This record gives sequence, structure tokens and C-alpha cells, in this order.
Amino acid sequence: MQISLDMKRRRMKRIVKEHASAYAFLLPYLVLFSVFFIFPFIYGLVISLFNWNLFFPEETRFIGFDNFRRIWFESDGIYYRYFWSGLKNTLIFVIFSVPFLVMIPLILAALIDMEPKGYKVFRTILFMPTVLSISSVILIWKWQFYTNGGFINALLLKLGLNEIPFLVSQPWAWISIIVVTIWWTMGTNMVILGAGLKNIDRSLYEAASIDGANYIQTFRYITMPSLAPQMLIVMITTVLASFGVYGQPDLLTNGGPDFSTTVLMMRIRPLALGTNANPGIATAMAVSMGILMVVISIVQAKIIKRRGDA
Repeated sequence: MQISLDMKRRRMKRIVKEHASAYAFLLPYLVLFSVFFIFPFIYGLVISLFNWNLFFPEETRFIGFDNFRRIWFESDGIYYRYFWSGLKNTLIFVIFSVPFLVMIPLILAALIDMEPKGYKVFRTILFMPTVLSISSVILIWKWQFYTNGGFINALLLKLGLNEIPFLVSQPWAWISIIVVTIWWTMGTNMVILGAGLKNIDRSLYEAASIDGANYIQTFRYITMPSLAPQMLIVMITTVLASFGVYGQPDLLTNGGPDFSTTVLMMRIRPLALGTNANPGIATAMAVSMGILMVVISIVQAKIIKRRGDA
């Protein structure tokens, strides 16, 4: 019995010694991850179960899931309208932006993968907007979209066409937000998909060419299945980022016209930090959106993996 215990101890010491360097490298990340993600997440869950008063902490009291009831089911309440209208606008953005944020980078990555003349310069130009802050991006594009004196409308007038109220009417407000988002963020997805294309075995394309497959067939039956891991990363990160949209509608349209571009994050932020703050309601909204994002990500992962294995 003693010999068995000694062997187990020696085995554990050997395992710890072999993995000590890996644990040492992981420890700073785990600490930062715990401080900036795990702790805030758990603390947010706690806040969502309280009627939290920032100015009079002594009045804070536990109310269980009442905040969730108010935003999910209390149809005559203001927080119910805030939550569902904000979620609806967020879903509109996700539904109409994600396909473009995946397909356009995929097409660009496929074109660059052919390595035409000057492709490195072209790739750099497409990636450059991703390093800009959202404030810089909005300053660049807002001038383009202005009704009076904006570049696009000035060009339309030169061509004898009518001006388009991009930022103050629908569907142009959503179109403007989506165009800005695509221009700003597509470079990251393009690089990820481009790296995946470089890893595909070229002999597969040669075999397909010998068998008489055209480019579309090759792309469908070789390229897309081989890109399944990169597509999974791109789809999940793009959907999660799109659910968290805030800067584009806030700075470009200020949530208008008539609150039609007021996304959920624009409702959560003032409720969490504004003068009429209600952190319990704000965190309940954030947790609800987080649960929805997790469910959608899991469904996406299963669909993409199934197609990749097919």
C-alpha cells in the first residue's frame, strides 16, 4: 500500500515538473481572464438578482429573478419595451450584416489567394481600416453621408440625381451602418480566411482539375469543406461582435430615426451608468443577450462542423 502511494506521489511530481513551464506561461493569462472576465461575469449575475441602488446602497435588496420578469414578460413596462425593441434592432443588424461580413472577406481572400500582380498592396489596403478606432471611422464616413455637403450626395447632384438622406431615414440608416461596419472590420476575417486557403493541399485542386471540375465545383467541394475550421472561427466571432454593436449606430445615427437603430447596447449603457441608472435591469438585459449569443454560437458550431464532416 505504501509502495503504491509512493509511486503515485512520484508520478504526480513528475507530471507537475513536466508541465511547470506550461503552467507558468498560462498563469498570467488565467489571472487576467479571471479578473476581467470571470469575476465581472459572476458579479453581473449577482447584480441582476438585486434591486441595485448606486446612490443609496443601503436600499439595495434581493429580488431574485424579478428583473428578468420585468424585461421578459411585463409588457406594459418601459424596461420591457427597451429590451425587446433594442434586441429587435440588434437582430436586424446581425441578420443583415453577418452574411456580408463573411462572404465579402471570403471572396476577397479567394481573389488574393490567386496572387495577382500587386496582391500584397491590395491586401494591406483592405486590412488598414481595422486598425482605426470607431471614432476615426465615423468621422471619415459621416462626412460622406451628410445630406448637405456630403461627398456622396454632392456626387449624386453632379450626376443629376436626387440627394439621399442616408442618416435620417430608413432603410438608408441601416445601409449606412452596415456599409461602415463592413469597411471597418472585413480585413480581419479576410486575413483569417486567407490563412486557411494557404493551408489547403494544392494537390486536391490538381486532382479536381484532372477530373474536369470547374472553379465553382472546386470551390464548393474542396475549398469550403477545407475552410470549415476558419469558417467556424469567423462566423462565431462575427456574430458575437455584431451582437455587441454600439459605436456605429450611436455615433453615426444617434439611434435614429425614431429609435429604429437604437440597439440593445445603447439601452443597457445608460441604464448601467446614466443618471437614471438601474444596474439590476441593465445586467439582466446583458445576461439575457449573453445567453442568446451562447445559444446561437453553439448552433452555429454544430452546423458548420456537420457541413465540414459531410
